[in-house]
Amino acid sequence: MIQVSAILLTKNGEDLIADCLDSVSFCDEILVVDDKSTDRTVDIATHLGAKVISYDAPSFAEKRNFGLKKAKGKWVLYIDVDERISPELQSSIKQKIEQKGTDIVAYRFQRKNFYFGNHEWPTIEHLPRLFLKSALQEWYGDVHETPIVRGETSDLDGYLLHYTHRDLTSMVAKTIMWSEVEARLRFNANHPRMSWWRFPRVMVTAFVDSYIKQKGYKAGTTGLIESMYQAFSMFITYARLWEMQQNSTKK
Repeated sequence: MIQVSAILLTKNGEDLIADCLDSVSFCDEILVVDDKSTDRTVDIATHLGAKVISYDAPSFAEKRNFGLKKAKGKWVLYIDVDERISPELQSSIKQKIEQKGTDIVAYRFQRKNFYFGNHEWPTIEHLPRLFLKSALQEWYGDVHETPIVRGETSDLDGYLLHYTHRDLTSMVAKTIMWSEVEARLRFNANHPRMSWWRFPRVMVTAFVDSYIKQKGYKAGTTGLIESMYQAFSMFITYARLWEMQQNSTKK
């Protein structure tokens, strides 16, 4: 019987996928849902024993739902290509899925973020990533996808290690790509017309959230750069929204 299926979404992650797959090697099934990678991602995943399925969809939620349908395990574990399951988290997962007489159907992982290599971010996230397959109804949301779970959720010990924003080049490329998606969502939701004063407001809010609320100041120079980048990212998103609104008035 397949107890745990790991579901990994990929697109051009050849430099990351080997370590990611190694961290979920304890799972009975590893399913890679690949979105038209043009590098060696698929070859590496196949060589390392993962089952690779090509699937192109506009949202992460749709990709996660596709993986859910294809997975054969009693439990499904979701992981991104730039994430790693720590040994402590692995032990906690094994212990919980073997536990009898519990009403828990989903578990949150404590995600520890690292920026620009091994610079640890002060704030720990708590994200639902392990589900009893029969209890996970679906994922929804175009950008920040959310699971709908039928039952009780709890937390696990150990950390999910997230090596994000590894360099400025990849950060800017990601912002250029996703800012259009997020701007389109705001535009379709009839966001108020963009005025000059909205730009500093959203940028300052993003900076304060990252640098003060998330305690980015504790990360030194890395924290300052990351927080300023978050403000820049919001500027690009709302500048795209402004452009969409301008173009709509010309028609």
